[in-house]
Amino acid sequence: MKKHNFSAGPCVLPQEVFQKASQALLNFNNMDLSIIEISHRDKNFIAVMDKAQNLALELLGLKDKGYTALFLQGGASMQFLMTAYNLLEKKAIYADTGTWSSKAIKEAKMFGEVDVIASSKDQNYNYIPKGYTIPSDADYFHCTSNNTIFGTQYKEFPEGSIPVVCDMSSDIFSRQLDFSKFDLIYAGAQKNMGPAGATLVIIKEDILGKVTRSIPSMLSYKVHAEKESMFNTPPVFAVYVSMLTLDWLQNLGGIAAIEKINNQKAALLYAEIDRNPLFTGFAAKEDRSTMNATFNLVDDSHKEVFDNLWKEAGINGLNGHRSVGGYRASMYNGLTLESVEVLVDTMKKFENTL
Repeated sequence: MKKHNFSAGPCVLPQEVFQKASQALLNFNNMDLSIIEISHRDKNFIAVMDKAQNLALELLGLKDKGYTALFLQGGASMQFLMTAYNLLEKKAIYADTGTWSSKAIKEAKMFGEVDVIASSKDQNYNYIPKGYTIPSDADYFHCTSNNTIFGTQYKEFPEGSIPVVCDMSSDIFSRQLDFSKFDLIYAGAQKNMGPAGATLVIIKEDILGKVTRSIPSMLSYKVHAEKESMFNTPPVFAVYVSMLTLDWLQNLGGIAAIEKINNQKAALLYAEIDRNPLFTGFAAKEDRSTMNATFNLVDDSHKEVFDNLWKEAGINGLNGHRSVGGYRASMYNGLTLESVEVLVDTMKKFENTL
């Protein structure tokens, strides 16, 4: 029996995606060849890349609105660098809401002035800073929409007149937003799209080519856009599985449909965290993530008992990050409501055991 996987990533994916991907590893499109042994220039794979790019734009409501979808490599960590390389001429504005935004800030400082306009570091990143305005004298504003480690998520984004860049690695395609407010979105595939190895970049075409520096080809958005994500050999299997997952999402009813399910999952788990006297939530309630619920035991002396219970229930990946401790339940798109029900039942059983 498959375990209930609450791992922060690489993550659980829909079962039908696993099944189709498994078949393609053996025989892709009845070619009697595996998806991982055909040329990336083969028309069969080019069709996969085209469909994956189009699905990404369609699901985000950005089709025919001047955006390009790219599938690149290097993870979101490479995008910390590429964003600044391609966009930062003089000064950039950043919000620091956790580990990943801190790393993005570090990379950007190599290319120009960086102004950290807001931070929640003072409370170990357990909230999203609010009440600040984005100045107009900068090249772009960068934020991280969801913070996997600390379990916080932007519910509203600050307004400004400069381009907005957002790292959406852990909540892309999970909720409805006006994605046209963002000029560049990037996301590692391994949360809501596919296996590790591919990174989705959605970029508004008219923000490219503004910096005066020379950019190496492999780090140039413009080069990758002109070559339609085929400048070098793409991560073929990761792109294929991402295409399958995006197709599954579209058939489900798109982002509106999955958002309802995600809200159900999050509401069920947070209700138990708040009800059960043995647990306490980590993140500020108004900023709680629907993707990553972080919580702790009120009394750590009971940890062994609870750990044994959730492992016996077939639950995987529940331990929290060392920065927070306790537990983290990641509820990405592919996780079923049934898995959350199993976790909640285990928490209730834990209460009745003591």
